[in-house]
Amino acid sequence: MTLDPAFSHACSLSWEEIHSVSRRLARKLRDKGPFTGIIAVARGGLVPAAILATELGIRQVDTVCIAGYDESTRHDLEILKRVPGDGTGWLVVDDLVDTGRTAQAIRDMLPGGHYATLYAKPSGRPLVHTHVEDVGQKTWLVFPWEAPERA
Repeated sequence: MTLDPAFSHACSLSWEEIHSVSRRLARKLRDKGPFTGIIAVARGGLVPAAILATELGIRQVDTVCIAGYDESTRHDLEILKRVPGDGTGWLVVDDLVDTGRTAQAIRDMLPGGHYATLYAKPSGRPLVHTHVEDVGQKTWLVFPWEAPERA
């Protein structure tokens, strides 16, 4: 992996860490519900949403799909899939809020939802209702589903 010069370092996250941080997020969210369901922000929010659904006993799970990154660059946001309604009563879950571009698009689309992430960088933090861990703006997080396979 070649690190973009805009980032000072990369931090690889393990499956165990994602599970632990997701469970910590569930504990923070217990008193903020009940939620009608979960809307996962695909793709990064899919794994945390599955864990939260189990931890919070939520059976209704849907997705919004937004493309804003590929493996090497950021580009204009493209909304690939929406959900009906304004999100009222729903928990909207993503893995990370970074610059806030995706979060703002989702908040505009689902203003009634409760937006939660595992990790938050300073630029995007004001757009999230609940998060677990703060991350430096120049840190590149490598999630286990993005990590290259090891031989």
